[in-house]
Amino acid sequence: MNMKSFNTDGPFADNYKFLIGSILPRPIAVISTRNEDGSNNLAPFSFFTAVSASPMIIAFCPLIKSSTGTLKDTPRNILREKEFVVNIVSESIIEKINLTSTEVPYGVDEFLLAGLTAIDSEKVSAKRMKESLIHFECIFRDRLSYGDSPGAGQIITGEVVKVHIAEEILEGTRIITQKLKPVGRGVGNDYFRCGDTFELDRLMKAQIQK
Repeated sequence: MNMKSFNTDGPFADNYKFLIGSILPRPIAVISTRNEDGSNNLAPFSFFTAVSASPMIIAFCPLIKSSTGTLKDTPRNILREKEFVVNIVSESIIEKINLTSTEVPYGVDEFLLAGLTAIDSEKVSAKRMKESLIHFECIFRDRLSYGDSPGAGQIITGEVVKVHIAEEILEGTRIITQKLKPVGRGVGNDYFRCGDTFELDRLMKAQIQK
């Protein structure tokens, strides 16, 4: 097998392409926040993962805007409001979620833009997305920045203080992937359906995931 090798000190766009073409599929967090005037903001992020189970911590990594070199609206809102909601994406709503990635002026409500429904949360003021089958209400926990230039990243973590899960995707306390029908992000315009699953026995004595 022949390999090509690249240094990472070139244009950030090249590094970005290598990342999104290699780390696949990436789960999508659709994050809802409150704008400064109290209106809603909704945006998808695919640099997103779980961090800790106790306390329950999740993280996402918004990049500095390549077009303006400024913070995106979502981290800007989180750093001010200290809270946000992560909504998980299923196949049935992916086209509407794609609309929420449209670049619009600050203060435009992407719920309305995409035809999605904002509903009240229980412990934070940011709204949840009714059409999503799983919601995580989060309190801002930490931010780690890697620079202020276009393409620079940051890690924003939130402590989950309330979880909401649609009953139809649950068996006991286990979420059934085939019922959730999550969508993963790929390179360019690619998305992944995650319904084609298979099982392998884990070689460990205790398995929480069973």
